[in-house]
Amino acid sequence: MINLEDVRRASVAFYDALNSMANGDDTAMQDAWIKGGGATAQHPIGGRDMGSDSVLASFSKVAEIAGGGDIRLLDQMINAGSDMAVETGVEVGKLIIAGNEAKIQHRVTNVYQKQDGTWKLAHHHTDLSPSMLEILQRLTEAA
Repeated sequence: MINLEDVRRASVAFYDALNSMANGDDTAMQDAWIKGGGATAQHPIGGRDMGSDSVLASFSKVAEIAGGGDIRLLDQMINAGSDMAVETGVEVGKLIIAGNEAKIQHRVTNVYQKQDGTWKLAHHHTDLSPSMLEILQRLTEAA
């Protein structure tokens, strides 16, 4: 029997890690994800990372320029099997990127997988974020 509370705890751990990253600390993100080539992410700034090393490196890069924020998951829905679960919802909040505030409001799909008996994030996919893309474009042009 599937215990959805275990999946919800993995979700809480990921969003706690996401908020720590928004405040410049990517340490918790390292534990929220599965390890290995099965980890994937399609970010609000575009692109796709494959493999836990690449995924975690992308979150580390954001942590380096992040200066605060608060990101929450609303309208959570979870469907789970014995070793995989899909979570959908809407991420809302804000993220400070290099001193610029980006509004967060996009649909999200997260896939969790049991690895060594523990639910971890295997895939994170959000809509593109126009405000984040605009900030990153300005930063690129200023460099």
